[in-house]
Amino acid sequence: MLVIVGIVVVFGSIAAGYLLEKGHFLVLLQPAELLIIGGAALGTLLVANPKHIVVAIMKSIPRTVTGSKYTKAYFLETLKLLYDLFVHIRKVGPAAAEADVEDPKSSQVFSQYPKLLADRAALHFICDSIRTFSSGTVGHHDLDQIMESDMEVGQHERQVPVDALSTVADSLPGLGIVAAVLGVVITMGSLGGPPEEVGHKVAAALVGTFLGILLCYGLVGPLASNLTKLNDDESHYYQVLRRGVAAFTKGVAPLIAVESARRNIPNHLRPAYSEMGKALRKSE
Repeated sequence: MLVIVGIVVVFGSIAAGYLLEKGHFLVLLQPAELLIIGGAALGTLLVANPKHIVVAIMKSIPRTVTGSKYTKAYFLETLKLLYDLFVHIRKVGPAAAEADVEDPKSSQVFSQYPKLLADRAALHFICDSIRTFSSGTVGHHDLDQIMESDMEVGQHERQVPVDALSTVADSLPGLGIVAAVLGVVITMGSLGGPPEEVGHKVAAALVGTFLGILLCYGLVGPLASNLTKLNDDESHYYQVLRRGVAAFTKGVAPLIAVESARRNIPNHLRPAYSEMGKALRKSE
């Protein structure tokens, strides 16, 4: 929601300031300039990136409006899941718990957390790590390195679409200049005509530069920055999962393993120890 408010503030402030100076708003409405800049930007995106990255960008944009799902409540639910899972493994043993990680939807542990069950990437991260641990052939140090490598791959995949969108943002001022130059070419062809017609064409050419800079620094660039922060939130979440699983596989008690995970939650989202303890007692 803040993204929509921010966009309204950016464009509203510019429009209001322009009108206060008695500018003619209709002069800024240049569909041809917008077509040149927007179409060229889309074309550069398609030229520079394979299909899966373009699709990833389109899927990522709505996330800027919905915001991060990694709230304090979401982290608390995750801590409860990890605790229940660790206690369950302690009771039945790693070998018997393989059924839970092989089919999480049928697991009595995972089925209690439908929101987390719907996060397939995080679910696979937990289940694959526990499955590897249950095999008994991998030490906890090696498992921690495996999880770290998995996180690095995921972070890279999430960041590639953001970098591609940032490249598009960087190209917009240049594309605005292209639109402006074309406008100047058209203006030069109309020299000798009525002054008001020449003036209108010059204004239209300058709007091209204006739109390119505005779209870069007022829309596309900030969207890319927002997505970077959302990716950072997701990286923090996986760090929490990693620390919890790594601590448990070292042999510490489930509560201490979950506390290790809690300490890796960012401060503004971290539940207090008392909150976590209360939530864990309810889940028992």
